[in-house]
Amino acid sequence: MWGSRIFSKKPHSALENMATKPTKFFNIILQGVNFQGTRIEEDETRALLPKTDKLDVFCPSNAQDSLLNPSREETGCIKEQTGQRQLHQSSRQPLEPFTQCVKYLSLVWNLAFSVAGLLILAIGIWGLSDKESLTTERITSLGSDPMLFFVLAGLAASTLSLVGCSGALIENTCLLKLFTGGIIIFVILEVLGGIVLFSLRHQIKASLQNSLTVAVLRYQDDLDLQFIMDEIQTGLQCCGVESYLDWKTNVYFNCSSPGVQACGVPASCCLDPLENGTVPNSQCGFGALVLEEFVAQSIIYLGGCVPQLTRWLNNHAGTIALYSVLLIVIEIVSLLLATKLLAGIAFATTEHDSWRDGKLLLYEHQSHGGFYS
Repeated sequence: MWGSRIFSKKPHSALENMATKPTKFFNIILQGVNFQGTRIEEDETRALLPKTDKLDVFCPSNAQDSLLNPSREETGCIKEQTGQRQLHQSSRQPLEPFTQCVKYLSLVWNLAFSVAGLLILAIGIWGLSDKESLTTERITSLGSDPMLFFVLAGLAASTLSLVGCSGALIENTCLLKLFTGGIIIFVILEVLGGIVLFSLRHQIKASLQNSLTVAVLRYQDDLDLQFIMDEIQTGLQCCGVESYLDWKTNVYFNCSSPGVQACGVPASCCLDPLENGTVPNSQCGFGALVLEEFVAQSIIYLGGCVPQLTRWLNNHAGTIALYSVLLIVIEIVSLLLATKLLAGIAFATTEHDSWRDGKLLLYEHQSHGGFYS
């Protein structure tokens, strides 16, 4: 009895399995046909739609434009990103608050020095034009004009400061690097110049003495030398190179000269070249060379300019060193501001590129995941 039951179940389960397998087989075939039909419909629909870039995932406006305008050009975010790739030297990414402060501080800092440099340049050009040094007849002696130093110094300072100001304003790394390089070169040249001046101070003193001697000999013949000599004698309150007697070497002030200036000295040697404090007296030094030294010292300065200049430098050595260090500190501060701004721009650009690459990888991952699912 038990054997008959077992025998009766086996044929029944076998029949059920034979009836079920064709049904599953035909279901699988029908699902494959439906999948192929769906894929064909999607491909046909996708062929009718315009292709969109991967970057459309970042710019919804581009995807919308692609539906409305199949033959569109790059617009919106794509155009901005393309421009950023072309102008990789300029970062328009949002900066951190501290970097923003550094940017505007550097802008104001360099703008102030640009104005100062332009003022120095204007003074130099005014001096050259006032002395008519730019005319055709005197252009050959332009190299020896002291006002040329003001022109070159003002031009260099204003140009470099404007480069730094422009680089900070538009966040251009190329201009900021150019400004940084210029500051480094200036600092190196100033340090080397100070070392050379200190090591060659004795030779410089001898050269200065020879230059002043030439200025005394050619006082009336060269207006530039006359201007320099008058400024030195007035500023240092001195007369001549070593003493007021050096003016005897000048052909016009020599006592053997037939002119009215014989045995005299320039008005810049006088203690008080103004009569009653208002009217300049150009003849206040006439006849001073024939006076006794005791009498002459009440009219003109007796000491020469070289000893007076030496005493002035010794007395103001600390002040000169302080101003030199202050100038270098100002340049180093400008260098630090530019360096910090460059680092901030680089950080902002890196953060933006990382965000963009992450979004692109996420889009690709979602696209591949959706296809294979």
